[in-house]
Amino acid sequence: MVVSSHLALDQFIKTCKPINTNNTLFPIVIPTIDLNSPNAKSMIVKACTELGFFKVVNHGVPTHMMTQLEDEARSFFSLPQALKESAGSPNPFGYGNKKIGRNGDVGWLEYLLLSASPEFIAQICLSISPDNPDVFRCALVNYIAKVKKMAVQVLETMAEGLNLKGEDRNALSKLIKDDESDSYFRLNHYPPKPEAFEAISSGRNLVGFGEHTDPQIISVLRSNNIGGLQISVNDGSWVSVPPDDNSFFILVGDSLQVMTNGRFKSVKHRVLADNKKSRLSMIFFGGPPLRQKIAPLPCIMQQGEESLYEEFTWCEYKKSAYKSRLSDNRLLRFVKRRII
Repeated sequence: MVVSSHLALDQFIKTCKPINTNNTLFPIVIPTIDLNSPNAKSMIVKACTELGFFKVVNHGVPTHMMTQLEDEARSFFSLPQALKESAGSPNPFGYGNKKIGRNGDVGWLEYLLLSASPEFIAQICLSISPDNPDVFRCALVNYIAKVKKMAVQVLETMAEGLNLKGEDRNALSKLIKDDESDSYFRLNHYPPKPEAFEAISSGRNLVGFGEHTDPQIISVLRSNNIGGLQISVNDGSWVSVPPDDNSFFILVGDSLQVMTNGRFKSVKHRVLADNKKSRLSMIFFGGPPLRQKIAPLPCIMQQGEESLYEEFTWCEYKKSAYKSRLSDNRLLRFVKRRII
């Protein structure tokens, strides 16, 4: 990532909103769930209800797959800027630098945003790594397949914790197992905070990735052993998440909040670029097919319970999200209005 001048950095920082970190606590006890534990189903439901966020261990993703993809990503982000930009500008997929989305949000990062389909990955790797596309392609495809399998296990264990039986146990997981699942994969690189920042920051924290919720069903996150990730808890405080490069973090998305009729809350999170070392994160976003209707699951609703949300398709929600800013509450548009 290249910042060409002190002036360019100053202009970038002026686009960042000031962040007050006085209410930020460290550390927080993040729920840690062993996916092989008989208590996993109840612990997952508790974590999704209270935080919308938890860590999983015994996840089944081999360490060598994690480190291989991290090495490939690091090699890509160390390329000259012109070569990285040959991977295209996100529309929505490809390489991006600082700009996040279409509506003016910026962050101190560069990234690759990809469709999670093997066919798409095979095609884009021809521009990501033209000299040896198969190495990066294999690293991506193998990693995503393992992480997707783990996400399916999490969702099915979650369904058991919600007391869903029979075919209903697959009510959530089948949406990301579907051949037309609209799942994404993202590689984020947060460079070290520039030395010039302190001199011109006026007390601001440099934003890596601004506060937001994820619109999909769930997100599966792994990063290298560098901090910066924060989540918002019920009282509005921001708390720092201790890094752990051997585990995965699961985030409840907006769609899952709707499908559980608000029992689970999509977690607001952000990344602060306040580290001396580079941070690299890899996120699988488990999304449903574009045609899928998003509404509270009948098998979850209790007798007489009313839906809190208007029904929408995933395609409709994506279009709405593209028109919003990162920090917007995108679900507000779909909350049912009640006459009192």
